[in-house]
Amino acid sequence: MTLTVTAPPAPRADPQPPATPGGATALRRTWRDRWPLLPLVATVLLVALPSEGPEGGSVLGGATAADLVSGVAVLVCAARLLFLRRRPLTPAAALVLGLPALGLALATVCAGDPAAALPGFVRHLQVFVLVPAAVLLLVRDARDFRVLAGALVLLAVVQGATGVHQYATGSGASYMGEDVRAVGTFGPGDVMGMATVVGYGLLVAVAWTLRTPAGAPGWLRPWAPVTAALLLVPLALSFSRGAWIATAAGVLVVIALTGFRQALRSLAVLGAAAVVLVGGFGVGSEMIAQRLTSITEVTSAPDRSVNDRYTMWAAAEGMWREHPATGVGLKGFPAYRDAHASIGLSAGSDTAGAGQEFRKQPLLSPHNMYLLVLSEQGMVGFTLLAGSWAALLAAGVRRLSAARAGGGGGHAKAVDCGLAAVGLMTWQTVDFLYADIGGPSTVLTGIVLGLAAWWALAEPERTAAA
Repeated sequence: MTLTVTAPPAPRADPQPPATPGGATALRRTWRDRWPLLPLVATVLLVALPSEGPEGGSVLGGATAADLVSGVAVLVCAARLLFLRRRPLTPAAALVLGLPALGLALATVCAGDPAAALPGFVRHLQVFVLVPAAVLLLVRDARDFRVLAGALVLLAVVQGATGVHQYATGSGASYMGEDVRAVGTFGPGDVMGMATVVGYGLLVAVAWTLRTPAGAPGWLRPWAPVTAALLLVPLALSFSRGAWIATAAGVLVVIALTGFRQALRSLAVLGAAAVVLVGGFGVGSEMIAQRLTSITEVTSAPDRSVNDRYTMWAAAEGMWREHPATGVGLKGFPAYRDAHASIGLSAGSDTAGAGQEFRKQPLLSPHNMYLLVLSEQGMVGFTLLAGSWAALLAAGVRRLSAARAGGGGGHAKAVDCGLAAVGLMTWQTVDFLYADIGGPSTVLTGIVLGLAAWWALAEPERTAAA
């Protein structure tokens, strides 16, 4: 008799969930790490939204959509510091970015009307302290820096294309009796807005042309110089002498910091591009030539706008002499202007075109940031604020020089970021000789200062290439 033993069936294993693809896990990790950068990118891109109605009035009562989103970025930064205890400022960064707040507070308290100075305190604190600190804390590494800088380039391309279309179709702001001035979406009330944005984007494109970021897609190397060359057109058609000078200074500094031989090649390429785009195609050549000539005549035969600027500069100096320590208070320049200006000051600048009717633009600032700070904040505020800018520029150049020499740890892997940061900071400090804060593009000043602060003051491991 044969006994057959049958083994019991093996228990069925519970079905296992399919393994999550590594790409999806990496994507979630990237989103978790990078989402705090989104408010900063949105701040840059939302500057493109028109901020004035057809009659010249502000759509949001003085604050733009970009201003509101920059406040969101500051709140995100504050939440990460308070609840997650992420990336507190280093002592050097806290000193450089925090000292200007003391000057702002002192000028507000010592103003003749502190309540009237309070909106100016909030605006200055936003642009010169809070937004730069938020950029410094939320930009994690070189990849984040490049994303934010790329948003500046994208904004410049959109605004530049809009400006060129305005010139070609005669739908821009009024200039010399024709509606040909390229102002983008900023309108005739902020003729410096598009020029500022285009200048920022051009400098980033030049930096990427000279030092293409490591690991960048293949299309970036040929398109960076093409973008820089094309942005020369809307910059020229803005007819903004101050923006031309600031952009030239920024480009020259960036080129000089890449080495002598490359500097010569780059200057030759930029010169050829300018000749071809402006001279060869005749893009606004006659008006541009007249505007360039007027730069050399600002002392011998100044036009009305230059005369008004000289008058307001003298008025700002007079305010400072009467209140040398703390100035007349934030937002105090318009109230004290007539008491210190000569009778040669006109009632305002004429603005028209770009979808708006003719109106007078009141002259409410000296169009020189250094003199505005000196008159409204006195020597104390001027020393703290201008000293902060000088520290950012000096530290940025020093770190860039070390990175180019192969030192500085992670900085050597992010030379393109250093070139962009130093170029943007140079642009801003030079432009402040001919302009001051005001208008929808003002919030970008805080973004630029923050990028410069990240390069100059962030820890070496954070500037390593991502």
